[in-house]
Amino acid sequence: MTDTTHPVTEIPEASRVSLDIHDIQRILPHRFPFLLIDRVIDLTRKQRIVAIKNVTVNEPFFVGHFPGLPIMPGVLIVEAIAQAGGALLLTEVEDRSDKLMVFTGIEKARFRRPVVPGDQLRLEVEVKAWRSSGRNLAVRMEGAAYVGDKRVADAIVTCQLVDRERGRGGSGDVSGSGEGEGGAEA
Repeated sequence: MTDTTHPVTEIPEASRVSLDIHDIQRILPHRFPFLLIDRVIDLTRKQRIVAIKNVTVNEPFFVGHFPGLPIMPGVLIVEAIAQAGGALLLTEVEDRSDKLMVFTGIEKARFRRPVVPGDQLRLEVEVKAWRSSGRNLAVRMEGAAYVGDKRVADAIVTCQLVDRERGRGGSGDVSGSGEGEGGAEA
């Protein structure tokens, strides 16, 4: 049974913290098989996060991507970057059980090396712009994924905080500008 409520995880005022899988599940709404970060090893509030994804042969996407040559799909690496960023951002939101952080854009995504079973993906995400007014929060982040010291992917992601109710059947345009993707969950 999964816990669908997300009690506030207190993040100390100290600038650097780490989070285990239980902390992450209290922050992010994602669950297996779509929770793509296992641990946060460094978090500087509103600035930067470093998270880990242990890539195992048991990942469900490896069954079809690709039989005999399992490679983690690049889109899931970008999703892992976004989830790490979402964990950073959602630590700042008190009523996050009523909110979702959704993609509004992905730019300059580059895939440099394959990620395969047995790799440990290190996700480094830095906030480039943080805009908050009232209940609205929008963020632009630059993320990179590494295996060891080799950069395997990078992307710029933008996202916005929305009410869960709006994501369930609203207008479909979460950005308010007509330019968003329509609310793919980060």
